[in-house]
This record gives sequence, C-alpha cells and structure tokens, in this order.
Amino acid sequence: MWCYRGGSISTEPRINDRIRVPEVRLVGPSGEQVGIVPLAKALELAQEYDLDLVEVAASARPPVCKLMDYGKFKYESAMKAREARKNQAHTVIKEMKLRPKIDPHDYDTKKGHVVRFLKQGDKVKITIMFRGREQSRPELGYRLLQRLASDVEDLGFIESNPKQDGRNMIMVLGPHKKKTEAMAEAREAQAARKAERQGVAATDEEAPSEETDAVEATITEDADVTEAAADEANAEA
Repeated sequence: MWCYRGGSISTEPRINDRIRVPEVRLVGPSGEQVGIVPLAKALELAQEYDLDLVEVAASARPPVCKLMDYGKFKYESAMKAREARKNQAHTVIKEMKLRPKIDPHDYDTKKGHVVRFLKQGDKVKITIMFRGREQSRPELGYRLLQRLASDVEDLGFIESNPKQDGRNMIMVLGPHKKKTEAMAEAREAQAARKAERQGVAATDEEAPSEETDAVEATITEDADVTEAAADEANAEA
C-alpha cells in the first residue's frame, strides 16, 4: 500500500536529463517550432546551443520543451514577480479619533493626518468619541464630521455616512485617487527629488568657490608682478 510521507512537491519544470519521455515537441531558442524529435536529439541540440532543455508544457502529448538559458529565465521571472508585488495595492484603512469639542489647533493637526492618508490612497475611518453628557448631543459629532468631510472634499468622499456606534460616531472617507496611482506619483516625486539633489551636487562640484577664485586671482597677480620685475632687471642689465 502506497503511503505519502510528506515533503514538498516541486513546482519547477523538469530540465535536461530530468525529462523522462521518449520524444518531445521542441521549440527553438527564438521561439521557432522545430517539431517532434527524440529526447536524445533535443538534448544534443541543447548542448550544441549551450542551453538547457526545459519542459514548458508537461501535460501535452508529447510534452513541449524549449531550448533556453534556464538560469536567466528564473532570474527574469523572479524580477517580474518582485515588481508585481511592489506595484500591488493593498487596501488600508487608517483611523483618526476626535472629540466633539476638539480644540481648533488639534483639529487642524488631525485634519492634516487625514489629508496625508487620503493623498496616499488610503481610506480613513473617523471616530468621534463622546464622554459623559456629550452623549446627549450627537449633533455635535455629526456637524464635526460634516465639517471635516467638507474640508477634504478635494481629496476624498464620504464612503460611509456618520452613524452612532455605542458611545462613538463613525464615518468612513474614501480617497478619490486609487492606491496604485498614489504609489506611482510618490515614486515619481521621489525620483524627481533624487535627480534634483544629484543636479545640485553636480553644480556645486563644477562651480568654483569664491575662495578658489580669490586664490587664483592672487596667483595670477603675483605672476604678473614677477614677470614685470624680471623684464625691468633685463632692461637695466
């Protein structure tokens, strides 16, 4: 009786002498169709081209194999996967908590955080926390939420209207800009700042300092004086 004893199942394709079939449908290095050839012939061609024989469609009959540089292929596939993960947008919900009678300075600070989150393409959950007698004045929280939504309407919209949740009142703001767009703009801005810094550094290296100019002028003046003195001495002689 067969029994599976664990271990991971390889997802990598079979290559070269790991391919165990009598014949394969061969694809050349440039994608050209060679046709159905014996496995031995395919391996011989792989040696001639100094490439690997890679099984790209094992379920086909016969299996499809291609001549390629497998190491280079794996590296390029890994880079593509990495770039895809880098550009993948994850939905993030930030939270900002306020009091119904918040101080104007604190309100501006909290609003600044909300603006930053929306610019980054993130949703923002706004929570108004009521305490004591404030619970009998829910309209205070509602007006505050409406004010905040109005202040950031250029960047976000009300995705979930204000609603009471126990002692709190909650509203969710959604960004007008998609997360992927915000990430792309952030990368462009970072690249622009880097290029600007490099440009400034290059300019500083090329432009002579005032001190250098003064030293060079002094050296030139001294040289002129020395040359004049030499001419005068020759004339007297």
